[in-house]
Amino acid sequence: MKQEKRSFRHESLQDAQSIEKILAAISESISKGKLKFSDEEDEIVFHPEGLMKLKLSAVQDGNQQQFNIKVSWQLDSGNNLNNKTLKIRR
Repeated sequence: MKQEKRSFRHESLQDAQSIEKILAAISESISKGKLKFSDEEDEIVFHPEGLMKLKLSAVQDGNQQQFNIKVSWQLDSGNNLNNKTLKIRR
């Protein structure tokens, strides 16, 4: 059964300590298997399980620096993106 598409988006200015607390809360929520994102306008709840895909990017353009973290997973764990073992040689 296909799930309906839902999304949540939040944007705000935060200081470094607030960002650290948000990232720590996300990390703890992943380990507990329940992520709940909400603000005054919307809410979405996820139940992460199994293997997850991590994508990290960082860029500096002049005096602006940015990094993005993307974590995704499939609810149907039968569809693995890549089962191959990564090998790095020197």
